[in-house]
Amino acid sequence: MPNNHGFAADSSIELGALDPPSPSLCLITPYPWDLTLPKRLRWSPMASEPIATIPVDGGRIACRRLGSGRPLLVLNGLAATSADWDPSFIDRLASVNEIVLLDNRGIGLSTDNGAPFNIAQLADDTGRVIKALEFKRVSVLGWSLGGFIAQILALDHPALVDKLVLLSTDPGGTDAELASPTVRAQLTDTSGTPHEQARRLLSLLFPGDLAESIYQKFGDIVAAARAQLSPDLIRRQVAAMDAWHRAGAGHRLGTLSAPALVATGTEDIVIPASNALALVNAIPGAWLAQFKGGGHAFMAQYPHPLADLISGFLAL
Repeated sequence: MPNNHGFAADSSIELGALDPPSPSLCLITPYPWDLTLPKRLRWSPMASEPIATIPVDGGRIACRRLGSGRPLLVLNGLAATSADWDPSFIDRLASVNEIVLLDNRGIGLSTDNGAPFNIAQLADDTGRVIKALEFKRVSVLGWSLGGFIAQILALDHPALVDKLVLLSTDPGGTDAELASPTVRAQLTDTSGTPHEQARRLLSLLFPGDLAESIYQKFGDIVAAARAQLSPDLIRRQVAAMDAWHRAGAGHRLGTLSAPALVATGTEDIVIPASNALALVNAIPGAWLAQFKGGGHAFMAQYPHPLADLISGFLAL
């Protein structure tokens, strides 16, 4: 049963059945990684969705829509595009929600003018996309860097945001627990061949032997994606993240009106799981879910349990 400290559950958890204490906590037990998942987008409905581009200051933002139901806008992390999401996770979300995937400025199919940017500008870009697509309000899911953007979007444009889903992210500023210097150096390292970069990246996203197993199965795909990235764009994203960790949103999160679900993997070394608790303590009435054994990209380890948890939260 739920209590003020939380509860344990398996992947069949039904969030709507709970009386929400504050903060609310669930601990999801291990879910086996399936290395037979379809390779990236090849057999996923995500691959065939049409792309729209929306003008913003200094560039254009590319986005795609799939599914039907409650609108959920999905924001990706550092050096990641809308094509990098685990298709099993996105397709599960799209089975009951309308999903809007976008590429942040300068990455993927989006363009920009090469100028520096900050998290507030990325949030403004996202707000323009919401308005251009003629949504009155949307729920917003942000992973890692995307979670920074989602927080500022909800604070600066509250009329546009229905609910927040924050995955593997932090509140920034002095409230954030940062990665170790070693992890930070690996995360921002663009040296080496695309395959060397892919192996290094996967070792940060997934715990232990799982990272190597994924590399053996999907290393070529990840390497191909890394080869398309601009080192300059990564540097500009890192600069925006550094500014976030100097300032952040922690002092403003108490004013958030949007209901929030915060989720993390217990083994995240990029944005340690303690940051999820900091967010839940700062955001009024926020929910917290911890995925046991999950790394920074735990949505790829728990695609269906996480998607079902999110859809249940959005339906409340």
